[in-house]
Amino acid sequence: MISPLLYSQIYLYLVAILTLIQMNKYAKYRTINISRPSEDIMPSFILTAIIALFIGFRPISYIFVDMVNYNEYYYHAFSANFSFDWNAENFLFDNLFYFLSSNSIDIRFFFVIMAVIYFTGILIACRKFFPNDTFYALLVYLGAFSTFSYGTNGIKAGAAASVFLVALAYNHKKVVSILIAILSIGMHHSMTLPVYAYICVLLFNKPKYYLWGWLASIMIAFLHISFFQELFAGLSDSRGSDYLTPTDDWGGKSGFRLDFIIYSSIAVFAGYYAIFIKKVDSKSYRIIYCTYLFTNAVWMLCMYASFTNRIAYLSWVMLPIVTIYPFLTCKIDKSQYLTMNKFVGIYLAFTIFSEYYL
Repeated sequence: MISPLLYSQIYLYLVAILTLIQMNKYAKYRTINISRPSEDIMPSFILTAIIALFIGFRPISYIFVDMVNYNEYYYHAFSANFSFDWNAENFLFDNLFYFLSSNSIDIRFFFVIMAVIYFTGILIACRKFFPNDTFYALLVYLGAFSTFSYGTNGIKAGAAASVFLVALAYNHKKVVSILIAILSIGMHHSMTLPVYAYICVLLFNKPKYYLWGWLASIMIAFLHISFFQELFAGLSDSRGSDYLTPTDDWGGKSGFRLDFIIYSSIAVFAGYYAIFIKKVDSKSYRIIYCTYLFTNAVWMLCMYASFTNRIAYLSWVMLPIVTIYPFLTCKIDKSQYLTMNKFVGIYLAFTIFSEYYL
């Protein structure tokens, strides 16, 4: 059995090596051919299956934080009577959880199902967004700062976020997209914020205004103005209010998170470069970019809250897609793959750095 301590390193080494190989491959390209045939899905499918099974069958350990709590709750309801609860806080996740438990199904099967939902959602989104570059896009996503942790620790939010990604990928089919987005809330209620942001952006998607709002949110966070954080706490339920109320014992860092802002800025600068400098005109990208800016700005307004990383993740789930989308789907210039590789290299380096030093 592989030691729990080695899981993140094995995962990161595999993803980093494959990503560097793809970066070297794309560095040799000079022009983009949008009309070329869709890439063979099999390599991406195989990688997704390997990662999902590797993560799903991980040992139950405190290394994966919430995994032990899920194990305790699961066996507490083992073999109990089950009836579908429409009033459950997370009606899809909670009912799936208790259905499996009440039917005496081994908890390892539950963790495998959650891993399959999480990584399959990512694969579907990457395939839908990037049919010609699915494998590279998938690797970019797997190498993101929060991908591993939300596949092993915050699995409920991770699964919900991957479903939301699928909703974004179907943004050209509004009814289907919104229905999938609502399903993501059913997996975890935290998706209410990105879904709300997404609906607002569908109605108004001018990047300039969202970018100004994002910059203003940085200033508000720097000045430690708590008005919006207190406002959101008052509008939230008790669980949300607990997340937005600062405490000293939540187990993570609080305060002005310059590291998180730098990481968040990667996608912001990539979008700025594509939209404002290279004049990329893509309605789909405007929707994704503005939704990211909206959600990330809300996090900055609540930066001093407890569980600030979980609030930031509501936008980070979109970060890899926002970063690479214009470079893989739009004709920009002859060096666009080299430019994309620079953005990918920066945030892969951030992931590696955070693994060992943060």
